[in-house]
Amino acid sequence: MPLHLVLIADTHVPKRARALPGQVWEAIGNADVVFHAGDWVEAALLDEFERRSKRLLGVYGNNDGPELRRRLPGTATAVLDGVRFSLVHETGQAKGRELRCEAQYPDADVLVFGHSHIPWDTVSPNGLRLLNPGSPTDRRRQPACTFMEAVVDGGRLAEVRLVTVRRD
Repeated sequence: MPLHLVLIADTHVPKRARALPGQVWEAIGNADVVFHAGDWVEAALLDEFERRSKRLLGVYGNNDGPELRRRLPGTATAVLDGVRFSLVHETGQAKGRELRCEAQYPDADVLVFGHSHIPWDTVSPNGLRLLNPGSPTDRRRQPACTFMEAVVDGGRLAEVRLVTVRRD
């Protein structure tokens, strides 16, 4: 049975937006597993994710204070239908990212990360898939705010889709 995932990062609520758009909450409610790669900003948002998610995997980011750091790890892992995921907020500069992450996460098939607000989908030379969903609230230099949806099926990452966030 396929597992439907939502990958999200850099929500920055309430600093970049007062709330997440309804489209994002709808995707979270429909997902089997939600990954949040940090920069929540306030613990109230983590509480809301915990209420709305069937299963949540999250880490803290550089903009997350003591309460979020107490409740969340800096890195997290999960195995979903045989696919090994790692989750972290920051991976450093884009140049050399694939090789650097391959060395840092040798047991992962997929690395989900955030920090830059720039969507990223690449594969390292040895097959590590690197995914950054962008930000649903702060597009920075991107044309739109984004998050990702993915499907794990039959022991593999079968689908990854970058989703443009509509303005409510």
